Amino acid sequence: MIIKNKIPILEYDMSSREVIAPDHDWEGGRLPDKCLFAFLGDVVHEYAKKHGAQVVQTLITVSHDIQVYVLHEEKEDICLVQSPIGAAAAAQVLDMLVVCGCTKVIAVGSCGVLANLPENSFMVPVRALRAEGTSYHYLPASRYIELDEEPAAVIESTFKKHGLPFVTCTTWTTDGFFRETEDMVRYRLEEGCCVVEMECAALAACCRKRGAKFGQFLFTADSLANVREYDARGFGTGSHEKALLLGLEVLKEYN
Repeated sequence: MIIKNKIPILEYDMSSREVIAPDHDWEGGRLPDKCLFAFLGDVVHEYAKKHGAQVVQTLITVSHDIQVYVLHEEKEDICLVQSPIGAAAAAQVLDMLVVCGCTKVIAVGSCGVLANLPENSFMVPVRALRAEGTSYHYLPASRYIELDEEPAAVIESTFKKHGLPFVTCTTWTTDGFFRETEDMVRYRLEEGCCVVEMECAALAACCRKRGAKFGQFLFTADSLANVREYDARGFGTGSHEKALLLGLEVLKEYN
């Protein structure tokens, strides 16, 4: 049954079969149930190489290839993937990973700040405002998606264990990087969003559709707090390695 609407993005197919399955071209075998889905650049590949990770699948796209690593940890295997940027591309990759076995997903990456928050601070989203388009293909329309409580609790307990301060938050997920206008930034801030990124709502919706658990933590990068003068700051690059190690620690604590 299709939920119909005058606006196409609000239409949703409730039940009919997908023509192209996420695993239609997958040859990498069954993946571990735990996955770190990282927006961390070359740090991911450097860590994988240093720790002897196995490349179980290479996803070939017209722009670049995506390596699907499996880390053979002491007690368990963990899937590690450097995600492409943007909701549609990221959700497409995550959909394949979940369908092929990843049922506990932790994502980590940077975010822009709408409020006066220092760079390299850790944020734990508990809900995401669905201002991108991809999530509407995985779940019926709604303003927000609430993130799963279980992985969020593991993230928070891991941060507390290491004495790391963090802030729980509502994040604004948007496709329009260059359409974060002055009035829209103020509006999102007024309704409770204090950070902005491009994937959280879509990844959460993808996992919920497929029956996987999803959590995410972010580190603050550039600032839109002064809408008259954008500040790229250091773009959070100093947190990449730390965030990767924390993400793996979260997954090891996630039972």
